[in-house]
Amino acid sequence: MFQHVFLAAEQLNIVDLIKDSTGAVMAVLVILVAMSLVSWYIIAMKAAYLSKARRQSDKIQEVFWHSKRLDNTYKEAEQLVRSPVAQMFRAGYVELTKLKKGEKERDKDAETMELSGIENVERALRRASLAETTELEKNLSFLATTGSTAPFIGLFGTVWGIMHAFVNLSASTSDMGIQTVSGPIAEALIATAIGLLAAIPSVMAYNFFNQKIKVLQADMESFSNDFLNIVKRHFFK
Repeated sequence: MFQHVFLAAEQLNIVDLIKDSTGAVMAVLVILVAMSLVSWYIIAMKAAYLSKARRQSDKIQEVFWHSKRLDNTYKEAEQLVRSPVAQMFRAGYVELTKLKKGEKERDKDAETMELSGIENVERALRRASLAETTELEKNLSFLATTGSTAPFIGLFGTVWGIMHAFVNLSASTSDMGIQTVSGPIAEALIATAIGLLAAIPSVMAYNFFNQKIKVLQADMESFSNDFLNIVKRHFFK
């Protein structure tokens, strides 16, 4: 049986198998191809985004540590829109500026105001970190969904195609036997292959991007601590 199936598969190329598919198998193939195309688009865009975020984050940290004035660092951060660290700095700096402007209106309880001011800056940094993490993880869920479901969608197409082929065989009045279903079975098997082709790159990219995002999250956490320490030492004495 399988010799006939493999022989039929050898005689047809992938394009022919897809073109000759009908019904549920064709619908499955269309879904899988669409998922694969969207996944590759996300992979390309996310790779470019994370690469730029990495470069710009390195740059803003270098400027931050070498600049003697925070306002100079802020001007640089405004240009580095892809850097999550730069956006955190902007959020922290804006909150710090608001606090310094209202410094003259503080109550006599300076210690309470100092604690409140530091908490406000810390809260601004935390909000920026959450917003940037959400942006970094955007569309990754689609890669995870494709990686986990595409093989099963392909398997469904294969099972349906094989079942349909044997139904046709039982209804056939010819004595061609297995040759009657070898072609349809080969066409059905392509659904599983395309499902795997869609899933494997998606899973690999998902894990790769998650690792890159974890590194950026560590940078954000480290920068947040450093920024708060500098604020405490130089602005809340």
